[in-house]
Amino acid sequence: MKQKQSEENTQNQDVTNPEDSSEEIQNENIEQAESIEEEEVPVEKSWEEKYLEMNDRYVRLYAEFDNFRRRTQKERIELMATASAGLLKDLIPVLDDFDRAITYNETATEMESVKEGFALIYTKYKMILEAKGLKPMDSKGHPFDSELHEAIANIPAPTEDLKGKIIDDVEKGYLLHDKVVRFAKVVVGQ
Repeated sequence: MKQKQSEENTQNQDVTNPEDSSEEIQNENIEQAESIEEEEVPVEKSWEEKYLEMNDRYVRLYAEFDNFRRRTQKERIELMATASAGLLKDLIPVLDDFDRAITYNETATEMESVKEGFALIYTKYKMILEAKGLKPMDSKGHPFDSELHEAIANIPAPTEDLKGKIIDDVEKGYLLHDKVVRFAKVVVGQ
């Protein structure tokens, strides 16, 4: 009997032990779950913090844009100031040629060499301008176009086919990369 009672007590202890341990395990699991939930849930920012953060971003972006605008404006001003430097550098040799021609013309006796010298200088000057994109307009005999020409006079056309066309160029027009730099002053036939 004693043996039976001790076996029952042992069984009862065994039965209570698993229950106690399962409760402990459940409590531990609950505590772990609560700690995990606390860690996973981010603390939501208040609307004031969000506002301050967004305002800070806006101010920084605005300052960055303002710096960009100032920098590009400064670069544009510098570019405009030095844009003609390349052309002027290319024209300096023509100025030197004119100086030499004037000096030579003071003592020149042959008019033919003077004419030839000025023709060479003119050709050099014209080639430099054409290399930079400047082209003279060929207007004579073409129909009048108000986007290219400026009519300074209308005269009766000498022939029927010259009506509405340009009879004479008073002042040549020029194009820079196909954009009008100076309108041609022309005489148009009626």
